[in-house]
Parts: sequence; structure tokens; C-alpha cells
Amino acid sequence: MREMTSISARRACRLVGVSRSVNAYQAKTPDCNTLLKDRLIELAHERRRFGYRRLHILLRREGVSVNHKRVYRLYHEAGLMVKRRRRRHGVAVEREPLACAGKPNAVWSMDFVSDALANGRRIKVLTIVDDFSKECIDLVADYGISGHYVVRLLEQAARFRGYPAAIRTDQGPEFTGNALDQWASVRGITLKLTQPGKPTQNAYIESFNGRLRDECLNEHWFMSLSHVRAELAVWRKDYNEARPHSSLDYQTPAAFAACFRMGEQAELAQKQEFLTDFTK
Repeated sequence: MREMTSISARRACRLVGVSRSVNAYQAKTPDCNTLLKDRLIELAHERRRFGYRRLHILLRREGVSVNHKRVYRLYHEAGLMVKRRRRRHGVAVEREPLACAGKPNAVWSMDFVSDALANGRRIKVLTIVDDFSKECIDLVADYGISGHYVVRLLEQAARFRGYPAAIRTDQGPEFTGNALDQWASVRGITLKLTQPGKPTQNAYIESFNGRLRDECLNEHWFMSLSHVRAELAVWRKDYNEARPHSSLDYQTPAAFAACFRMGEQAELAQKQEFLTDFTK
């Protein structure tokens, strides 16, 4: 009104019905809000996954009496909103009972064990076990193991032992990626995925991983990756060739597998002899 006419501020306020003090008011941010906002930013950087409700609880613990709605407003103004994590959906699989394999290479189980070096750098150990003979097929330690890395290790192991009929794993990204799926399809191998949060569906490898932690990983202070690999090689040899296994009638896994192969060869020889006599 004042820009378009020569009317005074007093008359314009009276015509509109607004108090002159309201018209002249300029918003001022209280000092307490500034201090509260600064403290919110500090807490949010310390607790990056905390939302405004948890930050409000932390403020209350510090003796700051403030309404949660003010905390939310200042939290929003400071741009401290936490991005919601996208829920990773596992592959839908039917629950399958953990049946005992009937011969070597019928089912292999795979999993990862995490550890750290003396300098704090994290490492991963891929464990591969034959469910029937309980042999440790391979133990591989590295800083990172991708799906293509897993495929190379399986191909290398299969050159000496033959390809398994099935492989049981959890739903880790290394096992559910395209690399392992395509390799298994080409080789005619069935991938048995356990349900998310159901480690008992892969109990053989979980039991093996427990022994590995107790008898090797927790017993050493690893200085380097080569140190880890050396100790794993020693432990694997001892596990396969010296350590008696209760489920194998206290035979070693290597001895049990050798006896089974000898029995198969003897049975095959008997069948061939029977067929030869029958044809005569």
C-alpha cells in the first residue's frame, strides 16, 4: 500500500488491522537455539546413524531441557537427516533339511571368516569343506574376495578333486552374484542357498569355522597377509591329516576319504569281475 500510494505507515496498519509493532518486528534467533544447534551438529557427527529422537535423548542426558519438536526443527535446518538404508532382499529359497552327503564331492560348503592383522587391517578367509569326508578343500586369505575370485578358487580346487554335485552357501554377495551362478550353470553344479539368518542350515561349515577360529585365528597375532596364509596352510594340513574327527569314528578326514575310495574301487572291481563271469 505504501509503495503504490503516499499513505503513512500508521494509516496503512490501521486499514489492514495490523499492529505497528508487528509490522516493525524482525525475527531474531535466540542464542540458546544457536548453541543447541551447534551441539546437535557435534553429536550427529559423533553418532552418524542416530536420528533426532536419539540425539534428543543424548541432550536430555547432558541436562538440556528442550522439547523434541524444537530438536527436530533445528535438526532439519542443519541438514542432519539420516538416509534410510535400503533393505537388502535375500533370494527366496525353500527351507531344505541338512542331509548328510553320501559320497565325496556330493556337497561342498563355503563361507567366510573375518579377522584382522596387527595393524588393524581387515582380512577375509574363504573356507571350503567337503560335507561327506569333512576334508578342508581350501583356506584362502586375502584383503578382499569377490565372486570372480571365488570362481577361480573353485576351478583350481576342482582340477585336483573333481567338480562337486552341489555347493551350499549363505546369501552373501560373493555367492549370489552372476559370476558364481554362471560358472555353476556351465559346470552343472547345483547351488544350495540357505535362508537369511539361518546359519544352522549350513551347520557343517559353521562348526568348521568355529574350530578354525579357536585353534588358529585366535591363537596368533598376525603381522602380515603372508603370515596368515602360512599359518592357515599348517593348520589345514594338521586338520586333514592329523586331527581325529569324532563324526568319522575318530579317523582323520584324509584317511576316511582314502578308505572310502579304496572301498569304491574294490566294489567296482567286484562288479567288473561279476560281469565278466556272467558274459562267459
